[in-house]
Amino acid sequence: MQQVFERGGTLEISVGQPGASDSSKLDRLEDADSVDLVWRLKIVSLDEESVLVEAPVALGQTMRIEDGMALVGAITIGQNRWRFLSKKLSDEHPEGSRGECMRLQLPDHVERCMRRFVRVEASALNLPNVTMWPLLDPRTIVAAEVANEIAFRAFTESQSLPSDTAPMPSVGPKFTATLVNIGGGGVGLRVEPQDASVLGRHRIFWLEIPLGRNHPVPIVVTGKVVHTHLDSSQRTYIGVSFDFTFQLSHQQVVADQIHRAMQSAQTRKEN
Repeated sequence: MQQVFERGGTLEISVGQPGASDSSKLDRLEDADSVDLVWRLKIVSLDEESVLVEAPVALGQTMRIEDGMALVGAITIGQNRWRFLSKKLSDEHPEGSRGECMRLQLPDHVERCMRRFVRVEASALNLPNVTMWPLLDPRTIVAAEVANEIAFRAFTESQSLPSDTAPMPSVGPKFTATLVNIGGGGVGLRVEPQDASVLGRHRIFWLEIPLGRNHPVPIVVTGKVVHTHLDSSQRTYIGVSFDFTFQLSHQQVVADQIHRAMQSAQTRKEN
């Protein structure tokens, strides 16, 4: 932990599924009521008993984690990865910080895990499988985003979801990636070797991010690939920045969907 802090590094934090130990279910999203969202958080300070990290933020909206909430964490240094269990202690606003921070209990120990088995080893986290399409004409996304907003508002108001199939923008052939973490303005995704060739031809994609059966309206959003790197298994990790150029109002819809999923995860954990 000290080494990560000295390098200006981050921790990955999630509110995990309670009692999730059956790894046979982790590869089937339809078996899960909800999925787990992992947040990459910058370390602000470190002492003998706790670590202070920046609070989770998505699209300018802070995603609060309740005090006392049990968390699953991970530390990554190069190709090496360690997992640990922690707990949220308090919210803080230290002088000089960029925004809200939260203090986490320092773990008693960490366990080394192999990156290629991250789905199972991150204490049975159920990471979302994201469907991606190369976006051929960004101007065609508006109708799809409007339909998504209508469906989400119907869901939040306990109304019947629209029966019509949502329109699709002008896109190329789809492929699947894994959502490995969320940042302030986008997501980190993992793409398997057989699907990575498209990243050399396209940089703008249409994304559909499912949130499980408890959240029947997926997130749909335009994303720009801003950086890529390969791991030792030749899988490509990509940083994707959300883009709301053609309809700024959709930014609030995506933020609301993420916030609702975070609140649901904490309720699920408490139960």
